Amino acid sequence: MDVIDKELAKRYDEIKAEIKAIYKANEHITGWDIPELDEKEAALKLLNVMQKALDEVKEEVLAEIKAK
Repeated sequence: MDVIDKELAKRYDEIKAEIKAIYKANEHITGWDIPELDEKEAALKLLNVMQKALDEVKEEVLAEIKAK
């Protein structure tokens, strides 16, 4: 394990908590907008949207790295 891996391992719980906070913030917003909400379906859809956004950010970062 190199220095970067060790630092990221130390910060894993913090990173996970930040991601969960984003989920929770959007989970509540979704619930306010939809009166008859299927919570399981909404949760899965929200997670899919978050994953898509994370994948897009990953591609943008990788493109930036390649451009350097």
